[in-house]
Parts: sequence; structure tokens; C-alpha cells
Amino acid sequence: MPLKFSQRLADLSVGDVSAVIQMAWEDRTSFETIQERVGLSESEVIRLMRHELSPSSYRMWRKRMKGRVTKHCALRSPDMKFEDRRVADHRRANC
Repeated sequence: MPLKFSQRLADLSVGDVSAVIQMAWEDRTSFETIQERVGLSESEVIRLMRHELSPSSYRMWRKRMKGRVTKHCALRSPDMKFEDRRVADHRRANC
């Protein structure tokens, strides 16, 4: 049986939560990469952001993410020449 979101959130360290927030704000890091790194789906990242950010910061983040094709691997143009997994690994090492 899958863990409830609240249990999964409780299992994350402060550094993991910080890393998820940082990756969620980055344009280049897709939700798929976040799921690979931390195990949270897009909807769980959204819930985490709502829980951890102030209401105004959350609204700003949602407005910024709405329609942003770089946050979804399937929507990206094949001409995009960056590797978000490398960016996510680099950021994670700093936590």
C-alpha cells in the first residue's frame, strides 16, 4: 500500500524539502527529474510547495509554472540542449 502524502512529507529531511523547493523553482528541472530524485509526483510537489511557501510565494510560483514547457520532459522541444538531471545533481550536492 502506497504511503500517504503526509507520511512521505514527514519522511523527507529538511535538506530534501529544501532541495525539492529549489528544483521546483528552477525552470530547467522537470517534475520528472524531481520524481526520480525524491520520489514526489508533480501533484505532490505542488502540495509540498503550498505547505512550505507563504501564500503569496506559492501563488507567484504557480503563476510562473503555468504553461512552462521546460517543467515537463514530454513537452520539451528536442532542440533544447540542457540536461536537467545534471543541474539537479549539482544543486543536490550543495544541500
